[in-house]
Amino acid sequence: MSASKIAVYSLPDLKNTTDDALPNYLNSLQFKQSHTLTDIRLGLGYSAVLIAGATFVADYKLGWDATKIGTFWAVIAYFILNGALTIWIWGVEKGKVYIGERDDTLLSIASSVTKHKPIYRIKVRYSEKKGEWQTTELSAPFTTWFDADGHFKALPFQRWLASQIPIVGKADAQKAHKPGSKPEQARNVATPETPGAEASGKSRAGDGAASANPKSRKSKRLG
Repeated sequence: MSASKIAVYSLPDLKNTTDDALPNYLNSLQFKQSHTLTDIRLGLGYSAVLIAGATFVADYKLGWDATKIGTFWAVIAYFILNGALTIWIWGVEKGKVYIGERDDTLLSIASSVTKHKPIYRIKVRYSEKKGEWQTTELSAPFTTWFDADGHFKALPFQRWLASQIPIVGKADAQKAHKPGSKPEQARNVATPETPGAEASGKSRAGDGAASANPKSRKSKRLG
């Protein structure tokens, strides 16, 4: 369980905390995470900031007349970079929070939430042996792995991932199980079968019948 807690009514906090826990778990299963998308996004963002900063410094030291042509091109470059960053975030990343591979198996996970609905949704794409891609969409309420005080519980979240995503279940078989299946212990408890159980049941039923009809026993003794 996480030592820190978050506001349970804040969907961004719930999503961000869950997003952060996802790569931590997958990396612990020997998945190798790819940071290419993040690196490109940071590169575009920092480039725009550097251009804005350099333009300000040049204008401050040299004056407007000496830098107006350079400022003109800097503004154009700034808007191009920000436009590219927007396209990259919404058109390429599309909410992806994890890309990685393990033993020639590729995995991509994108997360999302709907406003006013505390449901965590993920779109999973994976390809075993680098073959055909398979896609599945999953969802679960945040209360599955957050308690009432806002503490994140890692084990339920990891069990959910391992039970719903086949390649994660293969990597962590201990936490994986078939959706909807009952634990073995619960099945055994629900349908116990012990030697002599049926006979014992009949005996108790017979005792009950006899005690319910005392006249029958008395007539037999008189006879």
